Amino acid sequence: MFTLNQLTGFVAVAEEQHFGRAAQRLRMTQPPLTRQIQQLEKELKVQLFDRTSRTVRLTPAGRAFLQDARRLLHEAENAALSVRRVTLGQAGIIRIGFTATSAYGVLGGLLATVREHLPHVDVVLHELVTRDQAERLSGGSLDLGLARPPAARPELASRLFRSEPLLAALPDGHPLAAGSEPLELSEFHGADVVMYSPTEARYFHELLVTAFGRAGVQPTYVQHVSQIHTALALVQVGLGSALVPATAARLHFEGVRFRPLRLPEPDPVELHLLWRRANDNPALHALLDLL
Repeated sequence: MFTLNQLTGFVAVAEEQHFGRAAQRLRMTQPPLTRQIQQLEKELKVQLFDRTSRTVRLTPAGRAFLQDARRLLHEAENAALSVRRVTLGQAGIIRIGFTATSAYGVLGGLLATVREHLPHVDVVLHELVTRDQAERLSGGSLDLGLARPPAARPELASRLFRSEPLLAALPDGHPLAAGSEPLELSEFHGADVVMYSPTEARYFHELLVTAFGRAGVQPTYVQHVSQIHTALALVQVGLGSALVPATAARLHFEGVRFRPLRLPEPDPVELHLLWRRANDNPALHALLDLL
């Protein structure tokens, strides 16, 4: 089988139409180049050049082979470039899990970062709750998670990515819906509140239970839901109010008003980057460095 060096020499001679100039272009002496062409012709069992003392011309077989030789060299160059990109984390695939609310605020910015700085990296997205993200990260079927803390598995690493405030979501006509000043948690004492499920939305459930408990507030929980958009849908029909992350306001539920809350911690809602410590995907670590 012919070699890339032989193809490179053949293309150089074909383009220069002169062995001496081709050898100079390749920074080698002429005799080794001549032997390369002879070996290539022997391998192909055809004559590629008509040679005289003054000229070198491609034969019909040589003209046909020139296109293939250029294509093969181009593909070899691309293959080398691709493998270098993969090694440097500049190419490959990153499988990213995200919670529904992270799609409203941070996912778009993350994808823009990949497009700008890692244009040869493909992203595969999976909408998953935090528990399922952790399961897939541990199993190796996911590279990166946009998840709620904490990362309760020793094989997983996490890093705070974004924090944001809680807002009160209130139906039109609710006594607290008017105005723009921050609300006190005490104003929800005894009020109907849509709460989060302690199993399917554990992070938000514990966040609200802790906040209400510290404030000595006891709302009336009218429903327990797993998704923030479900909570807003119930607020929309007047079932009660809800406390939601600020990015949820981007959903624009008609008839739902949002008001800020006065809390001891201004941005209590955290979103973390989550990944398996042993993951050796170079594209993952390139993205983590960018983020």
